[in-house]
Amino acid sequence: MNIKFYLTTGFLLPIGAAGGLLAETIGLPMPWMLGSLLFVALAVSLRKSNLPENYEFPSNFRKFFMAFIGIMIGSQVNWALINQAPQMLPSLIAISFFVMLAHASNFFIFYKIGHYDKSTAFFCGAPGGLMESISMGEEAGCDIRVLTVQQFLRIIFVIILVPIFMSIWIGEPVGSASGIKLPEVTTKLALPSNYALVLLLAVLGLYVGPKLRLPAGHLMGPLLFTAVVNLTGIGPIYLPDFMLVISQIVVGAGLGCRFLGIDKLILYRAVGLGLASVISMLALGLLLCFIILPITSIPVNVLLICFAPGGVTEMSLIALSLSANPATVTLHHLYRIILTVLGLTLLRKRLGLFKV
Repeated sequence: MNIKFYLTTGFLLPIGAAGGLLAETIGLPMPWMLGSLLFVALAVSLRKSNLPENYEFPSNFRKFFMAFIGIMIGSQVNWALINQAPQMLPSLIAISFFVMLAHASNFFIFYKIGHYDKSTAFFCGAPGGLMESISMGEEAGCDIRVLTVQQFLRIIFVIILVPIFMSIWIGEPVGSASGIKLPEVTTKLALPSNYALVLLLAVLGLYVGPKLRLPAGHLMGPLLFTAVVNLTGIGPIYLPDFMLVISQIVVGAGLGCRFLGIDKLILYRAVGLGLASVISMLALGLLLCFIILPITSIPVNVLLICFAPGGVTEMSLIALSLSANPATVTLHHLYRIILTVLGLTLLRKRLGLFKV
């Protein structure tokens, strides 16, 4: 990679940070990643002639910061969360059916109606695991621009539609990603030992994950190492806010570079297909909620959030606004994401979805 590539990357990152700051200010979901993605995508589209020939965002740089996102997810895995699992067996079983049925329905929408190629339709239809599906889709040779757009539209539509539906359901406004903060532990964030442990987990995960051929190994490796540290009592791990913000900016900027020269018709089609996909998943989730309602102690409004195929953080924020235990919601969404990633791994091998 020549010096022009590094200079271009250094130019795009502040643009991504500005986009993230604006998205955070106006209360968009996943603001630092989505804002960075949108601003960088706009920048590379408008300034295409000024970019070095064959420019690509440095993949190893992006993967290093994706490791911190894996650590953030892994830090949510603890014994308190796992010990709740037996009480939620009916809903977790229902989530298993939800993942299979939702993925099949989405594949039909994107493949038969949207006329995407088989590989792109398969990964676009994943009802969870945004970063994992994009990473594995890239390895499988998907149209990464279409895949990225569809996966982000899934998150956006869920976060828009679920609070609206819940507000109608309970008769009063429901909080969104803005204005409500998850509880944070701040006393240990500044300790050098915590920073060192986070960095060690990132490096170990980045090395071992790909060696073990884990799906999206640069993300899943750090995730699993962090979960083990938490469960064995060595942790807990606290990821400072600024590290997560920087990681989202870098990952968003890397994805934004994929939009170079994307056609408007692709975007318009993605919006229509994404809306159809999300509405079908929410309808399926609602149906499964009422099927298991007589055999579970979880309130119906919490169940609805558990089945919503959105981001873990955003769905937990909605749970907090309903005075519900966010750990219950988090466990269901982590299970959905893990099950989705396992399904992607097994099915892509069976279907032969690899880059040729």
